Amino acid sequence: MKWKKYTIETTTAAEDFMSSMLMDLGIEGIEIEDNIPLTKEDQADMFIDFLPELPPDEGKSHVSFYIEDDGKDQSEILKKVKIGLEELRDTVDVGSGMILSSETEDLDWINNWKKFFSSFTIENILIKPTWEDVKPEDKDKFMIEIDPGISFGTGKHETTQLCIRQLIKYIKDGHPKVLDVGCGSGILSIVALKLGASEVVGTDLDADCMISTHENMKVNHLDEKLGTFYVGNLIDDVDLQKQVGTEEYDIVVANILADVIIPMAPVIPDRLRKGGYFITSGIIDFKEDEVRDAIEKTGLKVIEINHQGEWVNITAQKL
Repeated sequence: MKWKKYTIETTTAAEDFMSSMLMDLGIEGIEIEDNIPLTKEDQADMFIDFLPELPPDEGKSHVSFYIEDDGKDQSEILKKVKIGLEELRDTVDVGSGMILSSETEDLDWINNWKKFFSSFTIENILIKPTWEDVKPEDKDKFMIEIDPGISFGTGKHETTQLCIRQLIKYIKDGHPKVLDVGCGSGILSIVALKLGASEVVGTDLDADCMISTHENMKVNHLDEKLGTFYVGNLIDDVDLQKQVGTEEYDIVVANILADVIIPMAPVIPDRLRKGGYFITSGIIDFKEDEVRDAIEKTGLKVIEINHQGEWVNITAQKL
């Protein structure tokens, strides 16, 4: 499939007006590029642990939109865009308003990323994307299939691997009940169940994660009754804390961010049974001490710290 990309040279002040105008014209594929520094809220929403270094914000912006190149004349829609631009000049500084065009081929936003996710092994576990066939040499391996879909979590990131290794280590005796905070695609919940957990409960801020998690459980032939998942923020949602339960879990696993783990730490001991483990990662190395201090202040005892690249796992126990 071919697409035409049109980019409007404009200002940051006009971005929202421009996007609204394009959507009113029925254009949905809109992309904004600027150098406005990210706020703390933006940082949290984007699931990143530190801000990217951007050039100085000079108030310039590029607003792009995509139209399928089906051979039809696109001059009419472009005419409407230009009229809309001129009308906006009475409201806001739109800058030059120059429209540049380019062509892209095979623009498949949903599936192009799949080429970066292929089968890999953690310890004795084979993690395989659903769209790949099992290689002959992998037939007898302990296998988990994942399709991240619209959620975060292929298992390939260092932080997820750190958590999986700890789950392998601590799910060894009995059939523990596991709480997965920030469950994403459900990969850690699925690993826990496959390793022998009796039940998992998961939470995430994003409702779409519930869809991905349930679909991935089906792919892995797991009974949906083994997993209960809630949308919400465990940090300050009292109703969610009650739904999740008190002193019910042998393991709480959280692969999130340092800046989320720190304020969340105080609610973790109440979730754990005596002797239970708090397994966490998503911690960039320069925040290791800060996270460790926050966990220790809750009364949990840090029993293990592991590193992979620039990422850190901290495992603590409720004594």
